[in-house]
Amino acid sequence: MKIWVHFVRAPVRVLLISRKRNTVRLKRQMVRVKIALAQEKTETKEMLVIYRKYTQGNASEAEMKMANRQFLDLLKGLGLGVFVVLPFAPITIPVMIKVGKWVGVDIIPSSFSSQKSLRHQQQKPRDKA
Repeated sequence: MKIWVHFVRAPVRVLLISRKRNTVRLKRQMVRVKIALAQEKTETKEMLVIYRKYTQGNASEAEMKMANRQFLDLLKGLGLGVFVVLPFAPITIPVMIKVGKWVGVDIIPSSFSSQKSLRHQQQKPRDKA
């Protein structure tokens, strides 16, 4: 009789563990989205400050390049926002991203791109002396 109790409990334990794993994974993904949105917000505020400086004639060339790059990221985000409203968005958006990578067009804003590529860009090359 005790053997049957063990066999019945095992699948229940597996289900509980997998549910917990999925909730933790979802929370991590939501935190990533929250961080990316916060980064976009600060970059957009900086962009607006730089454009305000430009109207007064105080912005440098490097600042304008950074502001224009952020403006392109903003347009990329708005372009993806259109697909969120459409039906079957969970299917459409990944397909569009995959096709964009295949063609060589970056559809995702820089703050939402994979963290691995950002790490490689931020690391400085080391001298092997």
